[in-house]
Amino acid sequence: MQNEKNLLNPPSTDFCMLDYECAYLPDKKVRMFYKYVLESSKAFNTAVIQRGWRRFGRYYFHPICEGCTGCKSLRIDVEKFTPSKSQKKAMKRNKDTRIIIQKPTMTQMHIDLYNKYHNFKARKDGWKQKGISYREYKENFVEGSYDFGKEVLYIRDEQLIGVDLIDIVDDGISAIYFYYDPDYARYSLGTYSLIYQIELAKILKLKWIYLGYWVEGCKAFAYKPNFKPQEILDGFPTPEEPYEWKAWEGDIPT
Repeated sequence: MQNEKNLLNPPSTDFCMLDYECAYLPDKKVRMFYKYVLESSKAFNTAVIQRGWRRFGRYYFHPICEGCTGCKSLRIDVEKFTPSKSQKKAMKRNKDTRIIIQKPTMTQMHIDLYNKYHNFKARKDGWKQKGISYREYKENFVEGSYDFGKEVLYIRDEQLIGVDLIDIVDDGISAIYFYYDPDYARYSLGTYSLIYQIELAKILKLKWIYLGYWVEGCKAFAYKPNFKPQEILDGFPTPEEPYEWKAWEGDIPT
């Protein structure tokens, strides 16, 4: 019991960011709680992912915004998932896409592709654009992966066209971040990457795909409810606290 307790409470530095502009809801401010964990474990990562937290590098975090609880957490039921017609088309379009799964790495191809994707989203959807540096990419996507973090590389025409960063936890796969080459948008790589996560979870006999946040009315998250059935979690319990996911069909829990 003591060992389990220690795994769920690794040494950490806890802090909050100052409020900043919300990327999901207009006229809202964000305040994030962070736990910087130098030596994490799969047990700790599983515990916080099950409770709606997110991980970038060695930083575990969740919102603690004053006066707003708009961020909910979603997960897909892998065993009951059935692809829609459009999702089946995405699978067919990618029958020749090559996939490599490995520990997260960092190359010039990663940096160039990430920045190309964000430049595209800045033009198309008004994202704020700031090119990522080697140091920032390493801190966000390479460090802290230990034995559970992976990258799924998507390759066509002998070049890297998509990178999906995931964590494999005890009961599922946590989707961290996905970016792709907009020149290959016709392959619906965002949709296909989630379908591949589901197929990988089935192979590994894992029950859930943890999708991260959903915010009603946020365009960036509009694709998430298309992968059903799902469950939703309200709030962000600590690793020691109980949690309760509820079946979700698109309604907002009260």
